[in-house]
Amino acid sequence: MPRSVSGVEMRKRQAAHIEAPPQAPGQPRPNTCCLCWCGCCKCLWNEDRMERSERQTCTKMDSIEAAEEQHPSLDEVLSWARSFEMMLRSLEGREIFREFLRSEYSEDNLLFWLACDELKKETNPSVVDEKARIIYEDYVSILSPKEVSLDSRVREGINQSLAEPSNLMYEEAQLQIYTLMHRDSYPRFLNSSVYRDLLASRRRTCLDT
Repeated sequence: MPRSVSGVEMRKRQAAHIEAPPQAPGQPRPNTCCLCWCGCCKCLWNEDRMERSERQTCTKMDSIEAAEEQHPSLDEVLSWARSFEMMLRSLEGREIFREFLRSEYSEDNLLFWLACDELKKETNPSVVDEKARIIYEDYVSILSPKEVSLDSRVREGINQSLAEPSNLMYEEAQLQIYTLMHRDSYPRFLNSSVYRDLLASRRRTCLDT
């Protein structure tokens, strides 16, 4: 008796014998979509997407490995408890502090402070104008979900500066948020499990070496 053929096998054989209808020059094949949303075809767009995905995965793994190789030393972690400014100027310190702020839903304070710091370094007028407006829309506008807490006087000064943005227009607002983080968030950070666990880990590493 002939071997039975499953429904799936039969459909595959039928599909293999279906001839594609003729297409006009320059027109896409009718049995494929322009963006390969199903992800099943073998067009160049899909292949390029898979290659980008692989590159992004490698880049992500490389960044994780690089971060592991650049763990802050015990002395550096201890220095964060002595100086809020020193912690903010440390890349690792900022990342750990940001992790803590995220747990308290106040990460936007740090992001605003960093954005203002970057704006201060900018000298190109067109770039200053663009960045100043982005900061306003992201962190100052009352319509933004990431709005930071600024008093009415500082907010009014910013509104007036929007007519002619400068790289220092957020200086007073940046100081206000810096003070808020220093007095409010920083003491809690030093007593948090985020900081204490890192400190204990660095001490164990020193004992093991």
